[in-house]
Amino acid sequence: MATKPDGDGEGGGGGHSSGLFPLFSSPANSISATSGAPQWLSNTSFTVDPAIINAIVPEDAHADTADETEDGDSDGKNDEAKKPRSYDLVGVEREDYGSSGESDGDEEVGKRRKKKKKRKRKSSVKDSEEYYPKPAKDYYMDTRPDHDNLVYGSIYRMDIPRYKRFNPDKSLGSCSQMFYLRFPKSSMLDRDNDVDALDVRAKSNGRYWSAKYAALEGNKNFKRARFSSPRETADASLDYFIPLEDTETPQESGDGDALSKSSVIEASWEDEVLNKTREFNRLTREHPHDEKAWLAFAEFQDKVSNMQPQKGVRLQTLEKKISILEKAFQLNPDSEDLLIALLKAYRSRDNADVLVGKWEKALMQHSTSYKLWREFLRVLQGEFSRFKVSEVRKMYSHAFRALSHASSKRHRQVDITSEPLDQAVIQQELVLVDMLVSLCRFEWQAGYQELATALFQAEIEFSIFSPSLLLSEQSKQRLFEHYWSSNCARVGEEGALGWSLWLEKEEENRQRILREESSDNDDAGGWTGWTEPLSAQKGGVISPVNAGESDVPPEGLEEEVEHENSKLEDDTEAMLKLLGIDVKAGDTDEVKDTSTWVKWFEEEVSRDHNQWMPVRKAGETSNIDETIDGEIDDQISSIVLYEDISEYLFSLSSAEARLSLLYQFIDFFGGHMSPWTSSNSVWWTEKMNSMETLVGSALENLKRAHEDLMKSENGHDFSLVFLLSGTGDISMRTKMMKFLRNAILLCLTVFPRNYILEEAVLVAEELFVTNMRTCEVSTTPCQALAKRLLKSDRQDFLLCGVYARREVVSGNMNHARRVFDMALSSISGLTVEMQSKAPLLYLWYAESEVANSSGKIQEKESSSRAIHILCCVGSDRTYSPYNCQPSSVQLLRARQGFKEKLKKIQSTWAHGIIDDQSAATVCSAALFEEMTNGFSGAVEILDEAFSAVLPGRKSQSHHLELLISYYVRMVHRYQDHLSFSKLLTPISEGLQLYPLNPELYRALVEICHHRMTSHKLRMMFDDYSRNRKPSLVVWLFALSYEMNGGGSRHRIRGLFERALSQDALSNSVLLWRCYIAYEIEIGRDPSAARRVYFRAINACPWSKKLWLEGFARLKSVLTAKEMSDIQEVMRDKELNIRTDIYEILLQT
Repeated sequence: MATKPDGDGEGGGGGHSSGLFPLFSSPANSISATSGAPQWLSNTSFTVDPAIINAIVPEDAHADTADETEDGDSDGKNDEAKKPRSYDLVGVEREDYGSSGESDGDEEVGKRRKKKKKRKRKSSVKDSEEYYPKPAKDYYMDTRPDHDNLVYGSIYRMDIPRYKRFNPDKSLGSCSQMFYLRFPKSSMLDRDNDVDALDVRAKSNGRYWSAKYAALEGNKNFKRARFSSPRETADASLDYFIPLEDTETPQESGDGDALSKSSVIEASWEDEVLNKTREFNRLTREHPHDEKAWLAFAEFQDKVSNMQPQKGVRLQTLEKKISILEKAFQLNPDSEDLLIALLKAYRSRDNADVLVGKWEKALMQHSTSYKLWREFLRVLQGEFSRFKVSEVRKMYSHAFRALSHASSKRHRQVDITSEPLDQAVIQQELVLVDMLVSLCRFEWQAGYQELATALFQAEIEFSIFSPSLLLSEQSKQRLFEHYWSSNCARVGEEGALGWSLWLEKEEENRQRILREESSDNDDAGGWTGWTEPLSAQKGGVISPVNAGESDVPPEGLEEEVEHENSKLEDDTEAMLKLLGIDVKAGDTDEVKDTSTWVKWFEEEVSRDHNQWMPVRKAGETSNIDETIDGEIDDQISSIVLYEDISEYLFSLSSAEARLSLLYQFIDFFGGHMSPWTSSNSVWWTEKMNSMETLVGSALENLKRAHEDLMKSENGHDFSLVFLLSGTGDISMRTKMMKFLRNAILLCLTVFPRNYILEEAVLVAEELFVTNMRTCEVSTTPCQALAKRLLKSDRQDFLLCGVYARREVVSGNMNHARRVFDMALSSISGLTVEMQSKAPLLYLWYAESEVANSSGKIQEKESSSRAIHILCCVGSDRTYSPYNCQPSSVQLLRARQGFKEKLKKIQSTWAHGIIDDQSAATVCSAALFEEMTNGFSGAVEILDEAFSAVLPGRKSQSHHLELLISYYVRMVHRYQDHLSFSKLLTPISEGLQLYPLNPELYRALVEICHHRMTSHKLRMMFDDYSRNRKPSLVVWLFALSYEMNGGGSRHRIRGLFERALSQDALSNSVLLWRCYIAYEIEIGRDPSAARRVYFRAINACPWSKKLWLEGFARLKSVLTAKEMSDIQEVMRDKELNIRTDIYEILLQT
């Protein structure tokens, strides 16, 4: 809001009519005479000294009316005695206006009047009623300025602008209406083109978002008023309530002004910077070891720097930030966060070589810090001028060596055979696993898919299938080298046994051969004294011709071989010249046709999809697909030797680390699994920020949100899902599913009865079968594999539950019920430890019945079945198949049993012990209450369960995250019967704890899209995007919402730019690819896409898929010379190029 005080009125009648809220007070309404007046007349706005009015109003206010008629002058003289008094505004400093008794003020007013007469004004106002003097200072109040209005030059139609009268020089009433009638076509911007925005004396009638006030908003000296009121003046339940009236009688101060508890704080940007700096200085001086205070102080310098227009001032602010962080790190030398923040600040100032040197120096002193290694590798990958694959790979080897040494040292200090294992040891092993996955992701994105696959295979064999021998690390690696160089099948390949079992069979074969040799020696008789020559033992025969040729010296042989090779090269060059290809020209010869480069791109992508498995040397078994001998010669670079992987091998002793390796391996190759870790984990964050394509839960939730938005009338068929969709990798995915199925089946021998692995292998089998067959399958695709697994272990009832859920997905509900009933009926004969996992199976069965309820008759039967299942859980009675609806006695027993179980669970959760079984019990109790007593009882159970956990443990528990998701799904079922606040509460609370959860963002879009305006949902996305922990998920959903809703192209581009400006997301390959695809497919601006493309490869030089985007999407704007240069730079950066351009030329 911005208002300007009203001046005195002249003419226009004998006086102003008094209304309920008169604009001017009458002489009788003096301060002394208002004791009996209403309370609104006691407001502080009316308590002002009338003596300063004459000083405020310039004397030349009447000079412009000299040409008026005599009747008007006489009327003005007659009304002079009745002239209404005007009062000063609240909060206006009197010394700015001066005093009527001060001669200096009179001289300044006189000078100001002379300048004012000389100034030329463009005004056609002649009537005295339409002109009032303007005070020397305006009164502005702006609580929350909208900077977007300054950017786009207009306001958004759903925004509420701050109040500013169109004609600030006139009072309320007919004057403003007369102006509108006189200037109906006046421009809102033309009147401010030549006006100094900072000159408050200049007259301008522009709107609040016009050029004048845009400059005023950008001025750092512009003061903004903020109202502050203590919380105790309002009700405690209303946090933001500010009363219109003062709650207490005003007390007069020494100046005679009435003050209330609420106060007005008026400060400019420079005042805010000064106050904040003083506050941070005091805070860091009193608490020098508070890392958060130092980091907040440094972040405030970024805010200050963004407000500086001059580059030199910004550099000075950067130097100040660096000095702050240096002082902070000097006081806290063990703080990793401060050191990382300092090194990031150096990146803004120093060049690449100096920066890398400082990073290396820091890593020498903190070599065991995973955070530092992760950030350094990220910086090294993003430096385009220094980036090379070999250099990054070398730094990864240094990181593995340092972290492995720290882990081995920790193992020597503790007893690794003790149970439970030390948490520090587990954490260090988990760090090593995360580092390996990061390396594999880097190799895969750089085009070395075979090496990434081999690294996973080698580490799984080395750590999970390691033989139970007491060997040192060096001896273990020498033994593994023998295994890797052999012709045995490895993990994921057909016939793989695992390193330990292979070693046992090798030992058996060796013993058998020794026994056979000893028996042959016994049958041979005595010693003859003769032995066979070495060549005969090897199967070779030395002929006389060969014996004669052996006299030729080696030099002669080499010369003959070189001569023959030179002849072959000459013949090849001659053939290429006949084809029009000059080999000697080399790089100077250019391919002038872009279609040739497009064919090269298609061939390169095809080879990337097919060549992702390591190739064996001649004589060794091949991968899952038999490779032709001729192709092996062309794929020498695809052979992964032991020397290529030896530097990245490490041992794992904890089950948590080995399972983490296996889970991340399945996720890396596109397998489907139940959530096993929190979305706040380091692995999940790294995975989301380094994605090249939409996969997993992010893809599924974006698809569902897109389908929901398409149901609306204004929905558009544009989405990120379709921008990056493609079917070229179906064959590759099919082979990966077979590879995963083989690997998981082998790993189930080490981790039996793991329902996460069992679900992953069944889903992989389904995807493999459905992609290989085009016709529909009559039965569930994974049925045969599930039955085979159940035959090997009939007591694995969780496997029965996983298989039954797959039957439900396939639509075979009756068969799924038989499987569930069989599994639940057999639980009573199992051990107590296995029976403790039964709540998970009960919950799966009940949720399947609830999801199956669609029609009225079927809904009643399915609900009765679900209640029957949950009664068995609550009352702890033996399960029996469903016959009839449960009685009231059974319901009462079940409710009482759930209460007792929940009390025990709350006590264990308070100590931080949360597992799958307890979470399943809470969900079962909530579902039981929902189906018997209604929604409120279920919400009460879930709220009590959450309150039992300490706040610091909530964000790291994936069980509680699953519980939040269950809560949101339950609320979504009642969205037609609940208020918007009840729908939004669990989602907002969940996003505060888990800001990277895609399911919560999908629920937010689905609910808010139907219950609120688009503007409010955009503001919510903006709030979540400003989180201290940047999330790629929130940007993906915000962009998808804008594209589906037909958002402005300027806003969509602004979202892309804001997301990529964040430090954690500036190297996101997925965001850059989405940006390029948007400019081509939706924006229809190839030149803009070209600019974005070159920015992208500069930010992410390691991503081969991003480099190839230029050949796929920008073939219409890139020339053949540019495509040739791009491929050459790819080779310089050591990305894996599988196809030579001359192969394409030979084909054409």
